[in-house]
Amino acid sequence: MNTQFNKFLYLGFLLLGIFQAFFSKDYMQAAASLGIALAFDPFNQEQKWNERPTWQKVVLFVHLAFVAAMFGFGIGLNDKV
Repeated sequence: MNTQFNKFLYLGFLLLGIFQAFFSKDYMQAAASLGIALAFDPFNQEQKWNERPTWQKVVLFVHLAFVAAMFGFGIGLNDKV
């Protein structure tokens, strides 16, 4: 897939997830949107993981941690016993 097109899809899903998390307070949908954004790797997809610069790996791991946090918020805050 075209890397330039992936960057737009990544940014779109990232912004959608941030909107859903901070403005709509829908953390499960935010986790889903942010997780889908990870499928559209904004960096060079032809480059192997071990050859990527450290800052790119850090960005993707922080993004993944944010997805996990939104999933945790969605589970924890919607737990009405």
